[in-house]
Amino acid sequence: MFISLISKQLGIPERQVQNTVKLFTEGATIPFISRYRKEATGGLDEVQIGTIAEAHAKLIELQKRKETILSTIEEQEKLTPELKCQIEETWNSITLEDIYLPYKPKRRTRGQVAREKGLEPLAKYVMGQRHDEIELQAERFLSDAVPDVKEALAGARDIMAEWMSENAYARTSVRSVFNREAVISSRVVKGKETEGDKFRDYFKIEESLRQISSHRLLAMRRGEADGFLKIEIAPEESVCIERLKRAFVKTNNAAAHQVELAITDSYKRLIKPSLETEFATQSKAKADSEAIAIFVANLRQLLLSSPLGQKRVLSLDPGFRTGCKVVCLDAQGNLLHNETIYPHPPKSEFALSQKKITHLVEQYEIQAIAIGNGTAGRETEQFIQSIHFDREVQVFVVSENGASIYSASKIAREEFPEYDVTVRGAVSLGRRLMDPLAELVKIDPKSIGVGQYQYDVNQTELKKALDATVESCVNKVGVNVNTASKYLLTYVSGIGAQLAQNIVDYRMANGAFSSRKALMKVPKMGAKSFEQSAGFMRVENSDNPLDNSAVHPESYSVVERMAKDLHCTVSQLLTDESLRQQIVLENYITDTVGLPTLTDILMELGKPGRDPRTKIQVFAFDPTVKTIEDIKVGQMLPGIVTNITKFGAFVDIGVHENGLIHISNMANRYISNPIEIVSLHQHVQVKVINVDVVRKRIQLSLKQE
Repeated sequence: MFISLISKQLGIPERQVQNTVKLFTEGATIPFISRYRKEATGGLDEVQIGTIAEAHAKLIELQKRKETILSTIEEQEKLTPELKCQIEETWNSITLEDIYLPYKPKRRTRGQVAREKGLEPLAKYVMGQRHDEIELQAERFLSDAVPDVKEALAGARDIMAEWMSENAYARTSVRSVFNREAVISSRVVKGKETEGDKFRDYFKIEESLRQISSHRLLAMRRGEADGFLKIEIAPEESVCIERLKRAFVKTNNAAAHQVELAITDSYKRLIKPSLETEFATQSKAKADSEAIAIFVANLRQLLLSSPLGQKRVLSLDPGFRTGCKVVCLDAQGNLLHNETIYPHPPKSEFALSQKKITHLVEQYEIQAIAIGNGTAGRETEQFIQSIHFDREVQVFVVSENGASIYSASKIAREEFPEYDVTVRGAVSLGRRLMDPLAELVKIDPKSIGVGQYQYDVNQTELKKALDATVESCVNKVGVNVNTASKYLLTYVSGIGAQLAQNIVDYRMANGAFSSRKALMKVPKMGAKSFEQSAGFMRVENSDNPLDNSAVHPESYSVVERMAKDLHCTVSQLLTDESLRQQIVLENYITDTVGLPTLTDILMELGKPGRDPRTKIQVFAFDPTVKTIEDIKVGQMLPGIVTNITKFGAFVDIGVHENGLIHISNMANRYISNPIEIVSLHQHVQVKVINVDVVRKRIQLSLKQE
């Protein structure tokens, strides 16, 4: 049942869905399935596989909900065969809840109170609208609890209003109006005008709920949560009430008039608040989804940023009064030396600082310098550029976003228990330059400084999406099992926190792993964990050269057959392209190994262990621009994209304030998403189109003349 539903929902053939779900139930991970089970999935990518997993999980939850509903109605002895069949055949959560609504246990409502007074027969009489003598009929229901006709009819209307609100057809009809015509309006809470000034743009607005942008809706919801804004969602009231009248009013008599009064009450008191909550939840979920998608795209680009690689690095965490913390790292990122220099005011030990840096570069044979881009970052970069070294030393500015979070974290304390936060921060900056992915996995992605409204979206969904993104990136790049930290190993397919710790502990006790096969000696490394993880782990200098490639151990025999057929060794096959060109893939197809896997193997043989990330490039800001006061309209400036949102991209142009390229200023054509034009950390040439020194806002453009 689930397979067919998912297939129709996603437009993916049933066989591919069934095989993918089967792999999930067997404990396979998304990276493993997408990379090593292409024959089974028909070549589905990570996104498609993840979508199948999500759809399958939702259907399981919906099935559990149906079982609860059936049980609840059965306990009430109201479960008819027709109702049971209707529930079992419903796979839309909203429709299911509409069906369940009349049977849902409720608090003591006005309708319930009226029933307790014995007014339900009167409500049925009036609802029938067949007679005009409703007051005469109402007199039959007078009692101590119902002293007059007016109260009897009011109680009947309360009951009718509940019937209407619980009527699935009526709710669907009004819901369709909400779906097409709902307007979200925002008003400032009286007396909060000054305190909530940052939400001034939303003090009095109305927008179509269908068309409002995700960042505007999230901003409004934040203003509401902070107590500054009052938000309402609704279409034109008269349109909804007219829909309900067409559903319930049958004639034109006194009874019909009572039904009309009940309709108005039902809409205002029951249906509208219920649907407003429903659409508020839906619109928030949609905005969350868009914001999370942007965050995920940014995070992926950030994690896959170009690495410097294994170079000896001097890293500076800049500062004025407290000085610049300097650390020297070896090619593996190990801390060799740390000290503090004071090249800037108030101490201004410029010459002494130059001398110290020159000495450290010579002593530790430094190949590159990393400089944090925070306070005093630009001044420190200019200080370093003024030094003439006796060797070629590349200078890079590195984002400090999240560095302070890492420095004070449990992870940093475990890595550097004897050093303070300033040393830890400087080390982290240097390691970020060497391998952004390996270092950034230690930081909560929300603290890295990319995306929009990350603290306002659904935190469970955000964490799930970000964790999946980190896992995807780690497995795309692969990890060196002999140098990877336990935090990096945690994200390898099939590993997890405990097994990652076991790998590190085993490595420390027994030395470097000599082969992938040696991983099987790690405690708790079972056959399934090895299957899921081995292809993503690299072992350099292994006797088997395939151990440093993305070829999975289960396919080693295929490569060995290829080498045997060509009368060469596996090593020769890896280094000689002419040999690889002689391979006829069709000769190696079996029941379990098809062309997709064989094609991947051949591609990997041509680039074993090669990092898929692009090569890092040195960047330089305009030396004449140091503060916002130096910026002039019309200037063309080099910059680095630091963040991408739905409405544009923020660019560091070498001053404290990032400039904004609004989406409308990105191209000479219409674009729906900034990601079409820019990527995180991209080097761009931008034109200044406006500078507001007082509000510290810089507007930039990428448009070509």
